[in-house]
Amino acid sequence: MQIDMKSLLEVFPRALLSLFCLFLITRLIGKKQVSELSLFDYVIGISIGNFAAEITINVDVPLINGIAAVLLFGIIAFIVAKVTMKSIILRRLFTGVPTLVVQNGKFIKDNMKKTRYDMNDFLEECRSNGYFDVSEIEYAVVEANGKISILPKSEYKPLTPKDMQVKVEKASLCANVIIDSRLLPNNLENMGKTKEWLDKELKVKGYKNYDNILLATLDIHDKLTIYEQKANIKITNVLE
Repeated sequence: MQIDMKSLLEVFPRALLSLFCLFLITRLIGKKQVSELSLFDYVIGISIGNFAAEITINVDVPLINGIAAVLLFGIIAFIVAKVTMKSIILRRLFTGVPTLVVQNGKFIKDNMKKTRYDMNDFLEECRSNGYFDVSEIEYAVVEANGKISILPKSEYKPLTPKDMQVKVEKASLCANVIIDSRLLPNNLENMGKTKEWLDKELKVKGYKNYDNILLATLDIHDKLTIYEQKANIKITNVLE
C-alpha cells in the first residue's frame, strides 16, 4: 500500500488548526459545555466535532468552509448560553427542566417514561449518589442534564456537627503525595514535608517502598492515608 505523502502533509496542519479552533470554541462556550451537557450542548458538541473531523480528514473540503462552520456553531452556542441566562422561557426551551421521578418515597412512573429512565438506570444513578437502598429516598429529581439529585428521608440524612452543636476544625484539601506508586515531590514540598519524612512514615506503617501504593494522601494535620494497589477483598456481586 502506497502512502500519499502530499495528502498526509496536508492533513497535519489541518488537524492542528481544527484542534486549535475546537479549543477556542470550548473556551468561548465555557466549562459547562464540558462538565454538564444539556441536550442542546450535546447536539452542538457533536456537530462541531463532525465539522472538525471532516475538515481534518477530507482534504477536498475547502478549509475555510469547515472553519467557518465550526466558528458559526460555536458562536450560536455562546449566544444561546448568554440569552438563556436572562430568559427563563428560553432556558426551558434550550436547556430543559428538572423532572420529579420519586415523590414521598414513591415512584412516578409516567415521569420516568418521560425522561427515558428505566429502573436499572435509576438504580445505577442512586448508587453513584451513595444510595444503595431506595427505601432511604424521599425525593429524586432528574436534572436537565440527565443527572439525578436525591433528597433522603429525614431519618437517613447525615448528622452534621451543626446538628450536634460541636465545634470542628476548619476543613482543608488533602495533598496527593503518591499516585500509582509514583512520588509527587511538588505536592509533598507544598505540604512542608520532605521525601525523607515520607519514607520514614511509610516504614512505620510497614511499607519499604512505593510499589504497592495506589494512592497516598497527606492533610494539614500530618495524617498520612494509604490505599494499596492489591488489597485482599472478596467480591460479592448482588447488583445484576
